[in-house]
Amino acid sequence: MKLAIMTQPNFFVEEDKILTSLFEAGLDNLHLYKPGSEPIYSERLLTLLSDEYYSKITVHDNFYLKQEYKLHGIHIDDETTLPPSGYKGHISRTCTHLDQLKATKKNADYVLLKYIFDSQTEPDQKATFTLDELKEASRKGLIDKHVYALGGMNLDNVRMAKDLGFGGIVISGDLWNRFNIHQELDYQALIDHFSKIRKAIG
Repeated sequence: MKLAIMTQPNFFVEEDKILTSLFEAGLDNLHLYKPGSEPIYSERLLTLLSDEYYSKITVHDNFYLKQEYKLHGIHIDDETTLPPSGYKGHISRTCTHLDQLKATKKNADYVLLKYIFDSQTEPDQKATFTLDELKEASRKGLIDKHVYALGGMNLDNVRMAKDLGFGGIVISGDLWNRFNIHQELDYQALIDHFSKIRKAIG
């Protein structure tokens, strides 16, 4: 099972140091997710990271960054939007409906199936699938190694995602909630938790 980490949607002072520590601790799939931000801030963050990590980063917007910094790929936040004209390279997508999952998988290297559990960072984002629906999707082969579970994923439900046949999980709130970007400087608890998740996914 694979592990992807989604960045905080906002930039913050210690971010490059934390991301560097995560890469050093074994992170190999970072989704750079900064909706609505000016691209110059993403560029600044990337320049603060060692270029040895660029091949492990997927960008959610400002797709020119993929080419400019030789990033791993781009992520399209829905099922149907076309990639940039002439784009060749790794593509991942977000999918929110099981009935669109099969088609979405055909147009992506992997798919983030969203709203698996209640979000830990967005109170209004609730799970939209029942466990029975997910089990049925797994039985039909819709959920497979090309589908990652997104939404409310944490250390406690890794086993369930694994049992359902997901090829990976995306962690966001369960990690970032362990560090107050406005008040704290010590992020060791966050790194330690990342290591626990890596161990849990095996």
